[in-house]
Amino acid sequence: QVQLVESGGGLVQPGGSLRLSCAASGSIASINYINWYRQVPGKERELVASIITGGSSVYGDPVKGRFTISRDNAKNTVYLQMNSLKPEDTAVYYCNVDGKSTYGLRFNAWGQGTQVTVSS
Repeated sequence: QVQLVESGGGLVQPGGSLRLSCAASGSIASINYINWYRQVPGKERELVASIITGGSSVYGDPVKGRFTISRDNAKNTVYLQMNSLKPEDTAVYYCNVDGKSTYGLRFNAWGQGTQVTVSS
């Protein structure tokens, strides 16, 4: 099975920065897309950023210009660099990877979630 382990969350003051990591383990042959989502209690899950195989990235309007998604293929890790953090960025962040395993099967894996709290 493909598993995603997230890290990098924590408490940060407004205007600060955090870098989230999502490390994939298992037999991954190819990746179709990578997403970062976030969810605030009482609200629907929100797409934060996406990156596709070709390298193109897409960002949700609230984070444009502040967040950057990137991928290190050699380390099977995806990152979310978050700058100029605002209190409204407070949420549980989840990584989501869709691709094909070395067994030829489609997979869609989710990280366990990491809490990001932006508060003074």
